[in-house]
Amino acid sequence: MSLITYTAMDFWRNLRNMGNSFFVIMLPTALYIFFGVNTGWADESVGDGNVSAWTMIAMASYGAAMATTSLAGAAAVELQQGWGRQLAMTSLPHGMYVVSKTVTALIMASCAVVVLNVVGLFTTAEMTPVVWVQSALLTVVGALPFALYGLAAGLAFRSDAAVGAASGFLVILGFLGNAFAPLDGALLDFARFTPMYGTVALARYPLSDGGGVTMSGEQYTDPLWGILLNVGVWALIFGLLCLMLGRRATMRR
Repeated sequence: MSLITYTAMDFWRNLRNMGNSFFVIMLPTALYIFFGVNTGWADESVGDGNVSAWTMIAMASYGAAMATTSLAGAAAVELQQGWGRQLAMTSLPHGMYVVSKTVTALIMASCAVVVLNVVGLFTTAEMTPVVWVQSALLTVVGALPFALYGLAAGLAFRSDAAVGAASGFLVILGFLGNAFAPLDGALLDFARFTPMYGTVALARYPLSDGGGVTMSGEQYTDPLWGILLNVGVWALIFGLLCLMLGRRATMRR
């Protein structure tokens, strides 16, 4: 079995999984329509676009993170439950399996981003074409640390339920990431140190250059270096967790 064939089959299998597709694609789209379209402030100006576009980018980031988390976590569980031994009987090397899962996760994340951007294009979201493309690309890139997050969850607990719980915890991280509603005061200060804050802020950066508005109407600006530091530090933390958990699993064998 070739890499392309396995990747295509795995992507189609995940896409047909209605539960997975709902939380990765349909739920973020529904949240965007609820929070970013059917509101009285959707057309208000934000940077090079409007509030609707601001909300759409956040929902796309949430959906992309959900995709990479769930698929990477499922891959870790599959390997620990013996799927690796089954693959050893085929012509697909172990390394290619990892590559295939990575590509599948990125495609699923891209699906969430594309669907939301298409819906935004035909509803109330407004951005310049350059900002639209830049934000979409940064949304996918910003979701990569959550592949390590999902992988760590799969390695730590080795069960589909644990991966589901890790995916569900993204709702809280999304709230702290300033994705669902503007934060304010001490909560905003704390949120800047949470994993999804940097991911969402990075995707929004082409739109507002790091600017935002709190619940009380106060404006703030997150510097690009701070956003990149957040993404980089959390990617490092999740990566180290994966390394430690992988070594622990090897020692047990």
